[in-house]
Amino acid sequence: MTNEALTAELVTAPAPTGLALSPDGGWVAYLLGEDLMVVPVDRSAPPRKLAGGATVPRWAQDSVCFLSGGQLHRIALTGEAEQVTRSRPGIHDYLPLADPALIAVIAPEREDSDVRVWSEAERDRLWLYDLREGGLAPLGDFGDRHVVEVAQRPGGGPLAVLTWSKPEIDPGSYEPEVHLVEDGAVTNLGPATAEASSLTWRGPELAYLGKTPPGLVGGDAVFGLVPGEGAEHRNLTAGEPRCPVEILPDLTVYARGLDTWIGDLEVRGLAGSVTAGENLVAAVISTAYEPPEVYAGPKGGPLKRLSDTRPELREIRWGVQERLWYRASDGLALDGLLILPAGKSRVDGPFPLVTLVHGGPYGRYADCLQLAWYPSGQWLATAGYAVFLPNPRGGQGHGHEFAATVAGAVGLDEWTDIVAGIDLLVAEGLADPGRLGIGGWSHGGFVAAWAVGQTTTFKAALVGAGISDWGMLAATGQFGAAEAALAGSTGWEGPGPHQHDRVSPISYASRIRTPVLIAHGAADTNVPVSQAEFLHRALRHHGVEHEYVLYPRENHAIRERAHQIDLLHRMRAWFDRWL
Repeated sequence: MTNEALTAELVTAPAPTGLALSPDGGWVAYLLGEDLMVVPVDRSAPPRKLAGGATVPRWAQDSVCFLSGGQLHRIALTGEAEQVTRSRPGIHDYLPLADPALIAVIAPEREDSDVRVWSEAERDRLWLYDLREGGLAPLGDFGDRHVVEVAQRPGGGPLAVLTWSKPEIDPGSYEPEVHLVEDGAVTNLGPATAEASSLTWRGPELAYLGKTPPGLVGGDAVFGLVPGEGAEHRNLTAGEPRCPVEILPDLTVYARGLDTWIGDLEVRGLAGSVTAGENLVAAVISTAYEPPEVYAGPKGGPLKRLSDTRPELREIRWGVQERLWYRASDGLALDGLLILPAGKSRVDGPFPLVTLVHGGPYGRYADCLQLAWYPSGQWLATAGYAVFLPNPRGGQGHGHEFAATVAGAVGLDEWTDIVAGIDLLVAEGLADPGRLGIGGWSHGGFVAAWAVGQTTTFKAALVGAGISDWGMLAATGQFGAAEAALAGSTGWEGPGPHQHDRVSPISYASRIRTPVLIAHGAADTNVPVSQAEFLHRALRHHGVEHEYVLYPRENHAIRERAHQIDLLHRMRAWFDRWL
């Protein structure tokens, strides 16, 4: 590797997403930003762009369908893009059916008003679009339930449909049901587990991903049922020491420790979007020093790279990335990653160390290239920092029980897990105890806010889209019930103090002495901006050095590239200033 400078423009370049494998197994369609791309599996030609402004690509015979502007389009490999539907309002999802003239469509019944009345929120319905005749016809009656997903049994069989009680994530996704549609008749197959998704047929059996019951905090599991009266929803992955992240008709993708398994195929690193055919699998894969790219091959491997979206990154000298295994204070086995400053080795330590905490808390760090618009390891390592990426309890990849331990107790044992890792790196002479920083986005932002209220060890912190008050988040965030389960209470449970006060960073704001950079999307509906405003006002009241940055139009994830670039520069400048 050369010593080419890593720029924020390189970091924020789009990566492949949304893979779809053609029915004959010859082509992979995928998205690169909003560009619809295709590449032959046999690598006989490089990837090429089919259309722009695309989302949700899916194959229908020898054409690729996609959504653009809320309407369905399709394009043949050698043709021009054609708009298929012209319905009002726009389409949210769709599924090409076994009959090549039919498409199942998920869309609302009428155009939604910009006046929001909760009891009158517009539900999505299931429709049938006939390419020969045009127009949408209702498909099945689900009462006042909100349609979320549809899947057809292979060979042209019945449709399975996932619905919510309401269009909102809370309570809708916590009250899901599965239905069977056959010859227009709807059979209710009973309640699904909370946060059910990825409805898939596996022969005569239906499967889906969902949260392991009975709580809303813990690992995901694969549930299966055979349609019929009194269909039992069975946990097919109970007791697994790994966590399913995606299901396909004949294989499951698992997170296990720092790696990923696609069925029986181990991927050293991260496998994102995965699609499969009879004998083939395609996936977006990233390894420690390679960005996400499209790979394909036999289900038993090897998988070969089909795309090369950012060849310029091969000119960057990355920080050496090491796998870490260590023990928590109570003996629990933990893992994570350490990235050394670019061009340095262990003997050159100690280094200024920034600990970056992942989101979730049901997330994880895999052994892939740590490069993204949010606080990312290699962005700091190429600027001279060592970076610690811990996987504390509560995260993904170690089974349900490991993830469930943070229920009602965020910021407690997970925090001591992180401290144990930092202490280890200090003891090994890798981290300079006088130059420690901490940061993260979403739940990682919460942990950073929590950390500076517990200790003055850190000289700088980044709180990105973080939580300062769990009670307020349970009342205002999209995932209210799940947030209450994490924090242990809500504000309407009678006179306080409440459990969530104990685990809310705002309760410890008077202790904070560390300079804090607060960054937040102004239109965040997951962690509303009131969380950042609360922390900002508390720090201002107590005279704590801090900077408060709002990104207009942005939700929980920062999407506009100019804002991503600003955040990357601002984050690094903050740590440069204080470390």
